[in-house]
Amino acid sequence: MGAETPLDLWRSAVAADPARPFVTVYDEATGGRVELSFATFDNWVSKTANMLVDGLGAEPGERVGLALPLHWQSLVWLLACFSTGTTAVAGAPGRVPECDIAVADADRLSAALDTPAREVVGTSLHPLGAPLDECPPTAMDYGVEVRGYGDHFAGAPVDPAAPAFEVPADAAGGTDLLGTEISAGTRTGAELAEAGRRKLAEWGLTADDRVAIITSAPDSPAALGSLLALLLAPLAGAIPLVLLPGGASASLQQRLDMERATATAGAQAGAPALADPRRLLT
Repeated sequence: MGAETPLDLWRSAVAADPARPFVTVYDEATGGRVELSFATFDNWVSKTANMLVDGLGAEPGERVGLALPLHWQSLVWLLACFSTGTTAVAGAPGRVPECDIAVADADRLSAALDTPAREVVGTSLHPLGAPLDECPPTAMDYGVEVRGYGDHFAGAPVDPAAPAFEVPADAAGGTDLLGTEISAGTRTGAELAEAGRRKLAEWGLTADDRVAIITSAPDSPAALGSLLALLLAPLAGAIPLVLLPGGASASLQQRLDMERATATAGAQAGAPALADPRRLLT
C-alpha cells in the first residue's frame, strides 16, 4: 500500500457512512445551527474542486491562498485543494497570502484584489452558503458560482509527495487551537495524512467520538495546526466535528451537552473549566 493523502482519508470517511453527520456548525452572528452529512459535505467539496479546475484553471502545484477563518466552507476549500493537487496556503489573521488563486472572506476581499493572484474568489461565509451582499466585478462570488459545477469530481490521482499545505512565515508564530506553536513550512500530502493517523491513535479517538472545536482563534486555517491535525485526525477515524464559537461558558456547555461531544479543542485561556470530564485534545 502506497502513502496516503488527505484525500484518501476523506474518501474513506465518506464511504464508511455517507448519511452520518460530518460537521455541525453554530453561527456566531445568528446563533443558528447547520448540520452537514458526509455526503452533503462531499458534494460541496466536489463542486468546489470542479470550480477550481474548470472555472479557475487551477493546475496541480499551484497555490490557493485561504484568507478564511475556521468555518465549514474553509474546510471545504482545504479538501478541494487536496482533491485537485493544489497547495492550500494559510492566510495570516487579517492578511491574504501571495498565491495564484486567492479565496477571501468579505473583510479581506479588497486586500485579495490588491495581490498578484490571477483569480480572486469571495465568500460570505453564510451558514447556508448564500452569496455576498456585494461582490466586486473583478472577483467571483463563491456562493453564486459554485452551485453551477458538477456534483462529482473525477480528478487525476494526487501525488502524496507533492506539497499540500503551506504555512507562510507571516502566518506562523502564534498558537493553534491545541496550544501548540504554529510553525512555518510546506507539508506534503503524505506528511499530513501520516500525522492525522498518528494523532488519531495518540488521542485514542474512535468512530463513537464527536470532536468539538471551539473556533475563537486567529482567522486562519493554521488554527487547526501546522499539520491540520484537528481536521485530519478526525477524518482518519470518520469522526464527526462540531464547530462552536466561544462566548459565554453556560451556552457553550449547553451546546456541548446537546451535541454529545466527547472531546474538545480550543477552550479559551482563562475561561471557566467545562463542567464535565470531556477530553481536552492537546
